[in-house]
Parts: sequence; C-alpha cells; structure tokens
Amino acid sequence: MVVLCLALVAAGYFLDTTKQQVELEKNIAEEQQLRQVFSKKQAKAANLEAYKQQLEEMRTSFGALLRQLPNETEIETLLTDISQTGISSGLEIDYFKPEGLRPKEFYSEYPIKLKVTGRYHEFAEFISGVAALPSIVTVQDISIKPSDPKVGVKLSMELTAITYQYLDETAQEAE
Repeated sequence: MVVLCLALVAAGYFLDTTKQQVELEKNIAEEQQLRQVFSKKQAKAANLEAYKQQLEEMRTSFGALLRQLPNETEIETLLTDISQTGISSGLEIDYFKPEGLRPKEFYSEYPIKLKVTGRYHEFAEFISGVAALPSIVTVQDISIKPSDPKVGVKLSMELTAITYQYLDETAQEAE
C-alpha cells in the first residue's frame, strides 16, 4: 500500500508538477523581460516633457537654418551679393559662372565658379565677407597662384562657392 501511494505521488509529480514548473520558469523569464521593457518605457515617459522641449528647440533651430537657405527668387540676389563682396574687397573678377542647381536628398547645391585677381589680404577679406552673408555659402576648391610670374604682387584665386536650397516635400516628390 505504501509503495502504491509512493508510486502514485511520484507519477503525479512527474506527469503534472514538472510541466507546471517548466511553465512557471517560462513565465518568470517573461516577467523579467516585461519588467525591463516597462522600466525603459517608464524612463522615457518620465523624460517626456524634456524630450518635447528638446524637440521644440530643434524645430526652432531648424527653422532658423532653413531661413538662411535661399529660395529660388533669392538666388539671384545672393549672386549679386557675392559679386559685390568681391568688388568691395578690391578684387578684379575675371570669371563668374553660376552652374545651376544640383539636387541632393533633401536640398540642392548651387555652385558658382569664380576666378578673381588681387592681393592675398583682399582674398581674405572676400572670404570673410562671403562668410558674413545672411545665406549659407561654403567655399571649396580654392587655388591661389601668381597671376603674372614677372610681377609677383598680384595673385589669382580660383574657387567654387556653394550655396544650398532646401527642397520642400512637393519638390522632393516631383523627383
């Protein structure tokens, strides 16, 4: 009788209780995973106001940067400003060629090839003047050489000035 009772208890343990223990261990692991997910989401929720404030600051600064990019009608004014900056710096403009828009992912580049003649300090004044323009303009591919090897005082500088134009959603979809 005792052996039969022990056999029934052992059979019940192996047939029923072991399955429940496996399920319990699985549920404990799932609970730990869910607690970790909850902790991460709780931390994000606790910082929600800070994230909203940071997002608003980013939108404001993005808007300010967008205002520095010329639109189609302002490009011609910018070309005039760059030309006037060269002239006011005392440079002789030998070559001034806008090359047209080059579309990129969400903006377009508008390169302008320039060749100017003048003194080194006039070049620096010109570059400083271009940097002070209200629109974003970068200067690339700068090459400075003596304009006439015999004279030596005047230099010739070739460069590419690039301004950028933001492509709004409608322009991006058209491409």
